[in-house]
Amino acid sequence: MGPYEQLFHVLNFMAPAWCLALLCALCARAMVRVGLPKAPWSMRAQVLTNGLLGVAVLLGGLALWGVDGKMVTWGALVLVSASTQWLMCQAWRR
Repeated sequence: MGPYEQLFHVLNFMAPAWCLALLCALCARAMVRVGLPKAPWSMRAQVLTNGLLGVAVLLGGLALWGVDGKMVTWGALVLVSASTQWLMCQAWRR
C-alpha cells in the first residue's frame, strides 16, 4: 500500500468522528431556539473537542477489538459526542 492509500485509509477512519462532531455542533446551534442554552464555547472549539474525543474513541475501539467498525464502537462514539456536547452547552442548567 502506497502513501496515498495509507493517507486515505487514515482519513476515512477519522471521517465519522469529525462528521459527527460537526453535526453535533450545528444541531446544538439550531436547538438554541427550542430551549437548549447557547454554548459558551465557539463553534470551532466544539467541533475540535468533539472530533478529537471521537477519534480517541475510534482508536480505543480499534485497539480493544482489533477491528474497525464494530457497533459497540459506533455506539460509544455517539454516546461520547452527545455527552460532550451536552456538557459544552451546560444543558444541566436548563
